[in-house]
Amino acid sequence: MAARAALRRRFRATVPARLRLLRAATLLLATAVAVLLPAAGLAANGTWDSVAGRDAPRTTSAADLNLALNDMDAQAANILLSNGDAGKGRLRTPYDKATGFYGGARREIGHDLRTLAVAAQGDRADEKTVENLTDDFAEYQELIGRALENDGHAGGKPSALADYRKATDLLRGKLLPESRTLVASNDRAFDAEYTAARSALSAQLAATTALSLLLLAVLAHLQWYLARRFQRILNPPLLAGTLCTLLAVILGAQMLTSSSGDLREARRNAFDSVVALSRARAIAYDANADESRYLLDPDRREQYARSFLAKSQQLYGIRGATLGTYDGGLATSWRAYETDHQDLRFTGEFRRELDNITFPGERAAAERTVETYAVYQRDDRRIRALLTAGKEREAVEFCMDWKPGTSNAHFGAWMAALDKATDINRVHFASSVRDGRSAVSDLLPWAVGLLLAAMALTALGLRARLAEFR
Repeated sequence: MAARAALRRRFRATVPARLRLLRAATLLLATAVAVLLPAAGLAANGTWDSVAGRDAPRTTSAADLNLALNDMDAQAANILLSNGDAGKGRLRTPYDKATGFYGGARREIGHDLRTLAVAAQGDRADEKTVENLTDDFAEYQELIGRALENDGHAGGKPSALADYRKATDLLRGKLLPESRTLVASNDRAFDAEYTAARSALSAQLAATTALSLLLLAVLAHLQWYLARRFQRILNPPLLAGTLCTLLAVILGAQMLTSSSGDLREARRNAFDSVVALSRARAIAYDANADESRYLLDPDRREQYARSFLAKSQQLYGIRGATLGTYDGGLATSWRAYETDHQDLRFTGEFRRELDNITFPGERAAAERTVETYAVYQRDDRRIRALLTAGKEREAVEFCMDWKPGTSNAHFGAWMAALDKATDINRVHFASSVRDGRSAVSDLLPWAVGLLLAAMALTALGLRARLAEFR
């Protein structure tokens, strides 16, 4: 009898202590998961704020600046080409179009410089680059202004051309390299933010999974202990708490994996293509400007022909191609691609996009971009052939007119196709940002609420058992 009484006293002393220990472990682990998930959610929202509000806009603003600089210089050349002699012999439609585009590009540059100045705050290297761009652009505008003023005087074309040469040399020597530096710098900053955020999400998912598995193990052990000690199969509140915990874990893991997946979709699948296509657009405008410079400045025609070919290779690279062989190489390599989409015999920005086809309609838009680009390239050879044949006026009119079938009309069709491909990726970038925010706002409250319910149910389930020892 004494031995049985001693065993009973030991049972009454040990069991409640074990239950309290298991309850404490359960509540502590549940609290840790309930704290970790909101912290991860807040960090994810902070990442989306940075991505959508800072990283992507400043990268695209730098790319837009590069494009607008090229466009402004091209339109200045077009104004000089189409103005005739102080307006005598002016090509009216090309001149009016060029004047309007020139003003629009200048306004766009001012807007982009202001945006980039704000974005560069805190980064000394970018701040210095924007300062240099602003100063150099002021000098560039002065040179272009002088060129246009001289061109307004009878016989002023030689002086206008001399000023334009200085301006375009400044553009190519300083402004464009500086703007490309900003594109690369801002894109690298975005990529670093993306890499750090994905790593953090992976670490948070691993920590949440480990703590959650440990929590579920403690709950399972607690259920087993109660069944063994109290001869009951199940403890309903504790079972409900376990189910709440399991559901909370699933929702929390889904929030983290969805955030990580949406971030990858936004950056790699969508924005990488936006960057490639934005670069392509800026290069396209620069190549188009080289055509106008080629016609405007006879003494530099060889230089501008080489520059046009170099930009063509940046867009659609063909090993060893010259201006004379480029069209044939383009046609051959494109037919090979159309036969087999894995047969990519070319390099450049269009290759980057075709290597990253992700969304519905994107491949068709990208292919249409290359097809319209091929038409524009053939127009370039016609311009050079007309000039070689001594038909300079016809070459200028074909290059600058906007009638159907002319080079500018085909350039516009090319840019429209490129913009469509870019817009597909921009739309999916925005959609990924929305989905990433929704994953946090929709799932996090449920996960935390279920964890709090699990904690309450665990305490409730043990309350009656502990009351038996009072």
